Amino acid sequence: MQLLGLDHVQIAIPAGGEARARAFYVGLLGLREVPKPPLLAARGGAWFVVGEQGLHVGVEEPFVPAKKAHPAFRLASPDAVRALAAHLEGKGVAVRWSNETADAVRFHADDPFGNRLEFTAPA
Repeated sequence: MQLLGLDHVQIAIPAGGEARARAFYVGLLGLREVPKPPLLAARGGAWFVVGEQGLHVGVEEPFVPAKKAHPAFRLASPDAVRALAAHLEGKGVAVRWSNETADAVRFHADDPFGNRLEFTAPA
């Protein structure tokens, strides 16, 4: 058995949060939405693609945002990380820079539901 990589990561959103998720993940981050299979679409949520991997947002009630567990999005360069941070801050999203590792430039931000996200590139 050999694991080849990650297919997708799922994070939770509250019921009725799909429009806000689309505005953030597609509108602000530029991810592409892909259709969910019909049986899964009935549950709510949305599926997005970033690179070759998926980011699934699924409805969970009661909803509790992920404050520690998080997806980390890789960008092409430190300049791209800084540009994204400036873009998000310009849209009112709080950015928290991390200098805990010398080999990466990275920051954390929360999606509209309080889920922690990381954005990083090799230093």
